[in-house]
Amino acid sequence: MKLALVNRQVILPESGTESFQCHASTLVRLPCGTLVAAWFAGLREGSEDTAIWLSRYEHNIWTTPQRVAAREGEAHWNPVLFYPSDKLWLFYKVGSDVHVWKTWFITSSDRGFTWSTPAPLVNDDILPRGPVKNKLLLASNGAWIAPGSIESPERWRAFVDRSSDEGKHWNISFVPLEPDNAISGTNVALWDGVKKGMLWECCLENLLRWDGVIQPTLWESSPGHIHMLLRSTRGAIFRSDSIDYGATWSVARATSLPNNNSGIDLVSMQDGTLILALNPVNGNWGKRYPLSAFTDYFPSAIRFH
Repeated sequence: MKLALVNRQVILPESGTESFQCHASTLVRLPCGTLVAAWFAGLREGSEDTAIWLSRYEHNIWTTPQRVAAREGEAHWNPVLFYPSDKLWLFYKVGSDVHVWKTWFITSSDRGFTWSTPAPLVNDDILPRGPVKNKLLLASNGAWIAPGSIESPERWRAFVDRSSDEGKHWNISFVPLEPDNAISGTNVALWDGVKKGMLWECCLENLLRWDGVIQPTLWESSPGHIHMLLRSTRGAIFRSDSIDYGATWSVARATSLPNNNSGIDLVSMQDGTLILALNPVNGNWGKRYPLSAFTDYFPSAIRFH
């Protein structure tokens, strides 16, 4: 499969964003053909005015974005859309920073026009359960598998949350990772956003102290055989594998794919081709461009500058 850019459209023109920073977009296609996109936006990442916004692509045009989740005085983060059958789910984080955020969700039965009352995904749990940024996997046995992670002040850990009853209950499984006790540092040109304070954490010393893997992206190669790629602080994309529908995972290991401690995402096409979106850049907090799409057949098949 050879990739080609066939369409480029802007959902929210720059002239209309004022001072807003938009981040962590998520996309899903509904059975009717409608595309639904969501993201969080506010003055800056982690600011109290951030909210979850949503737009639908219908009749060859993106609708005017609507604010669908907001709570006064609290930052909103990382929406994740999921359409398993007859209902559209929207998961998102709420909290002053990533160390304390929790996962909430809303659902829609009318393609995202109206939404349920927000509710916590897992009651009375101090962990940020469910998906952290990337889409859920609907496994061949019907299970929902949500790629998640925890960002403590020093250690990052990845996990999956599994539900066999359509989101009513969840079981967590952590991904083993060998520790790296050295402060990660960076020997590459820093991403401009770090220098400009675009992250919720502005202290470079703290940023370089974090170590681990987060934000998995999942695919299933055969029944029960589920795989993940992970963002890392260590200059490479990591990988872990499961042979029991995500109940247990192998120790995460570095791949040959570069990673700049920026988000990645992967989709498995109907013919089995894997397409991975990434910044093909080495180094912790390296520059976040170019944006590229790799396939498992053609490395660096297309780049979006």
